[in-house]
Amino acid sequence: MSTYVLVAEDDRKQAELIRRYLAHDGHEVSVVHDGRTALGEATRRPPDLLVLDWMLPGLDGLEVCRRLRGAGELPILMLTARSTEDDLLRGLDLGADDYMTKPFRPRELVARIRTLLRRSRPSAGPATVAAVSPAAPESPAVLTVGGLTVNAAQHQVFVHDRPVNCTPGEFRILSAMAASPDRVFTRSQLLDCLTDHGRPVSERTVDVHILNLRKKIETSPRRPQHLLTVHGIGYKLASGDHGA
Repeated sequence: MSTYVLVAEDDRKQAELIRRYLAHDGHEVSVVHDGRTALGEATRRPPDLLVLDWMLPGLDGLEVCRRLRGAGELPILMLTARSTEDDLLRGLDLGADDYMTKPFRPRELVARIRTLLRRSRPSAGPATVAAVSPAAPESPAVLTVGGLTVNAAQHQVFVHDRPVNCTPGEFRILSAMAASPDRVFTRSQLLDCLTDHGRPVSERTVDVHILNLRKKIETSPRRPQHLLTVHGIGYKLASGDHGA
């Protein structure tokens, strides 16, 4: 069964390139070139996935994303020429499930769309990765790793008694890692913490949440001492004093 993808991109050459690649991959594709039309088309005929450019005329992609997210759980992949962490976090906070920065490779875009579509329609088969939900019954209500404290019951995080404000996604990731300090988590395992109500999210979202958490708990986010990257695998929360 083919899937229906709506592409909202004001650069007509770029939009046509995306359309061709997606059609070749077996998707039904519609293309629009401004935000108001994108909003209208997505409402009139909800697609299985929306490819949404940030800088659309009329309504920009962020506003389109915000309005559509308030109406349902449509998977949204955002295209943007902006690449700062703050910009990317803003898009994710408004409800984008994944993003790609321009310029990008069309084949990578197609692969990302396949992943989002799979996650939006999970199979009924057995999971291949054990769940790492911070709400697991065996996890204590208060987790302490060095100077870091995670209070699951009250949804609070402290670094040496300094309160740290975390988004729900950041809190879920940090709770899971604090429950197993020094354990290496793959991106896929951390992704399980973010999958909620059937809404798809991308492994790239995990990376953005990790970057944001480092700003909040590390003394030097660019030289993290506690929330560490394990190259080729994922991340771990190192035990020891957290002195941010």
